[in-house]
Amino acid sequence: MEKQGSKVYLFSIVLVAVLGGLLFGYDTAVISGAEKGLQAFFMGAQDFQYTDFMHGFTSSSALIGCIIGAAISGTLASSWGRKKSLIFAGIMFFISAWGSMCPETMILEEGKPNMTLFVVFNIYRVIGGVGVGLASAVCPMYIGEIAPSNIRGMLVSWNQFAIIFGQLVVYFVNFFILGDHVNPAIESVGQGLNVILNGEEAAWTIETGWRYMFGSEMVPAGLFALLICFVPETPRYLASIGQDAKAEGVLARINGAAKAKSILSEIKETMTVKTEPILTFGLLCIFVGIMLSVFQQAVGINAVLYFAPRIYGAMGFDNPMVLTVFNGVVNLAFTCIAIFTVEKLGRKPLLIVGSLGMAIGAIGVACTFEGAIAGNSTMQLMCMISLMIYSASFMFSWGPICWVLIAEVFPNTIRGGAVAIAVAFQWIFNWIVSTSFVPMANSLGYWFVYALYGVICVVAAIFVWKLVPETKGKTLEDMTKLWKKKK
Repeated sequence: MEKQGSKVYLFSIVLVAVLGGLLFGYDTAVISGAEKGLQAFFMGAQDFQYTDFMHGFTSSSALIGCIIGAAISGTLASSWGRKKSLIFAGIMFFISAWGSMCPETMILEEGKPNMTLFVVFNIYRVIGGVGVGLASAVCPMYIGEIAPSNIRGMLVSWNQFAIIFGQLVVYFVNFFILGDHVNPAIESVGQGLNVILNGEEAAWTIETGWRYMFGSEMVPAGLFALLICFVPETPRYLASIGQDAKAEGVLARINGAAKAKSILSEIKETMTVKTEPILTFGLLCIFVGIMLSVFQQAVGINAVLYFAPRIYGAMGFDNPMVLTVFNGVVNLAFTCIAIFTVEKLGRKPLLIVGSLGMAIGAIGVACTFEGAIAGNSTMQLMCMISLMIYSASFMFSWGPICWVLIAEVFPNTIRGGAVAIAVAFQWIFNWIVSTSFVPMANSLGYWFVYALYGVICVVAAIFVWKLVPETKGKTLEDMTKLWKKKK
């Protein structure tokens, strides 16, 4: 065994694991560029009318799969292991990318929108969502279980960096796929029905562009499914199934031979049984994990990530795709703040400051949006800056830190099930926010929606201050002792 641990080995493992985060970001954000072309495509169906409600469902159908994937993640991670679960997620990503690009699947008539094709397309999106939900739970769990405690927060934060990087990559991919072509301009005619104003100009986007956007995911999905086969299983899972020698071998390559023995001993002390009932450590433990997930979505960030081009277009900007890409660059930059400060400042301070920053940004949008859509150039600029502040504040706080805490906060013997519950709630509220945003914005106004998000951000800051434990510098085994005291 190694006398000293290898950081190169550790970082190479984490790099492969965070590709799951990249696919998470890629899959959830691909819809932002494809949704208008997809909407116009299905508006051409002869056997049904494609309404706003149906488009909202199509735009967020992957989230149904995310809920399923997150819900089964604990069972799969505990029975199959973390590694095999991630391989399965990669396969789901690939199938979804191919099927979303070619939903006709060589059976239905190509390029002819109808109810059957609508159902098949959404099934493929749900399949991709299963992969996203599974990866969203298991990737941070994998990194958290394999990383040394002194840099665990930083390494788990890289998963969020990969998510945002995946979103940025797909913003660029969508931008270049669109090229000189144009997105369809769609106008409401009432009762949830719409007409296409520039059908001939946007014909390529309606018939082909959205397919390329979804199909582009096959490249990173295939790469992830292949590379994850070459990483080791986590030592904590290996120890839980009695493979102590393999667990010690992995720990030795990461931490060194001498330290590996002591870490394995600590792990074994908390694993007298493989699993325990989910409420073994009290209701508060599970409640904190669930509410971290709920607040991460209830603050409304995915209303921006999924509908950014639509929002910037509503503000009156001529090229919303360019602003969407710029927003992605800002998001990536501010995610790096969390990566490089989470081990110095701790988890709670970043969450509290980020919540208050989001509140300021959201209320800024609420106060300036009406002026922006009225064509006031000053209000447009202030509204754009407020939205950037809102988004950037999320990226150094709730974006990465929520995943860090979910990976850290639960004791070993309930982690698989507890993480599954927490992440399932995250996707449930992601779906609620994503499906409610457009109807609320259209009926109550964008100002009301962002004012609501601002209030939720303040409540989130109070929740973190009062109830969330600081996990900086603590081992995963320390969390068992912490929750036993609080029980």
